[in-house]
Parts: sequence; C-alpha cells; structure tokens
Amino acid sequence: MSGTHPGRVPTVVKLGGSCLDDLADTWWDDLARHGRERPLVLVHGWSRPLRELDPRYRDPSAVLRDRYGNQSRWTTPEVIADIKTVSARMSEDILGRLERRGIAAERVLGSDGLLAAGEGERWWWRDKQLVELENLVGPITGVDPTGLKNLQPGHAHLVTPLARNDGGQEVNTDADRAAAALAAATGAGDLVLVTDVAHLLVDGEPVAAISARAAAGFRDRGATGGMRKKLRAAGEALDGGVDRVVIGSAPVTELLAGRTGTVITRS
Repeated sequence: MSGTHPGRVPTVVKLGGSCLDDLADTWWDDLARHGRERPLVLVHGWSRPLRELDPRYRDPSAVLRDRYGNQSRWTTPEVIADIKTVSARMSEDILGRLERRGIAAERVLGSDGLLAAGEGERWWWRDKQLVELENLVGPITGVDPTGLKNLQPGHAHLVTPLARNDGGQEVNTDADRAAAALAAATGAGDLVLVTDVAHLLVDGEPVAAISARAAAGFRDRGATGGMRKKLRAAGEALDGGVDRVVIGSAPVTELLAGRTGTVITRS
C-alpha cells in the first residue's frame, strides 16, 4: 500500500472466541479510540460460543487432527449452519459495542465473495484412528478486499471467517490464518491476535519480542494447539507484507505500544 495515507492503513484484529466474554468495557473503549484513527478489520472466532450452543461440540470426537498434527473442527453442513447462528449472535453484540462508542460497523460474511479456500485434507485422525472423511474446511487461497468498501477511520468491518472453495461449497477456515490473509490483502501495518493468554511462552518464560524465524522454529518444536496456529498465522502475515504481529490479551493500543504481549517481526 505504498503511498497510502497512514490513516487509511487498517489494523486487523482477530478476536478469539474463547476470550470475547472476558473483554471489559475499557477494552472496547480502547479499541474504539484506536478505530477513530485507523480503519478496523475485525475477525472473530467462535470456539466457546459453539461449545455453549450444543454439548456435542464439547465432545473430543468433534475435533480432528490432520497428518501434520493441526487441529480442526469436524465440519458438516449442519456445523456450518450452527457457526452462522452463533456468529450472528456474536456479531450483533460486537457491532453494538462499537456503535455505542461512535464506530460505524458492519458484518461481512467471508463466504460472500471475500474469502476463497482451497481443497482440504481428506485423511484425519479421529479417536486415534486415521480415517477418510469429508470435512468442510480449507486453507485460505485468496482474498477479494473489494468487499471491504469503507476502509476509513471511524469504520469497522467484522468478518465471519467462512469461505467458498472451488466447488462453491461454504467451508470453515482457521480464524487466525484468515485474519493473516486479510491483513496481507488490505495492506495492514499490524495484525493483533487477541487471545486468553498474556504472552507467548517459550520454555515457560514470557517472550516480549521474537523474530519470525525464531517463532517458526518454536512453532515446529514446542508450540501446541491454538498457539501453534497463531504462530503459523503470524508467519503468513509477515510474509504477506504486514509489519508486525502482536499476540496477547490486553487492550489493542497497549499491545501495539509493546507494553505487554508478544511482538513478532520479520527481523
């Protein structure tokens, strides 16, 4: 986005589904203040709300692992429908919080032309068995940012990270990696991954700053679960031209100022 006015460069914020209920009013006040200076693109997860919707989503069999050890929710058309249900409820709450603070906000469904997905894995580990099954998930392969029509200060887009694959099917995607793809496609300077942990921990110690190379090394040798996905997303965002990725649980301006959380940069 060379030559773009700094006020037009968006900040992309991924809101973890496991931490949304725990964000205080002061957190939203801070986000709104930042949003008056920069366009906001928000991407939400839905892990906790989906588990609260139906007990079956709390069953370990609802989570699969691919051959690389990455977790994925077993997604059928019924699961897609439930994701849309909880997403609509979450979106109403998030948009209301922003609008009460003077930020115009709109929801964008990623599968409505914003996000394209590639073919997903066919073989999955389920209940310690490797099985072939159709799982409606896929990696992000393209972003059409023209769907984000109002990238300007005082305005926020809230993205539900569903996508369309080549066959036209609506598929589930990883929200962290969707946020990374959106950050790269919109020329964002910063990607903020808001989660329920304060820092990246390496060997049990909090890390304030780390290079992309070191973060990738830790991802491959020691990171697990959600943090492994976040580190993969961070690397993809930085490879796509984003200046820095910040992981943490604090207000966005504190994370961007480096006062807390973990900052990941290319060098």
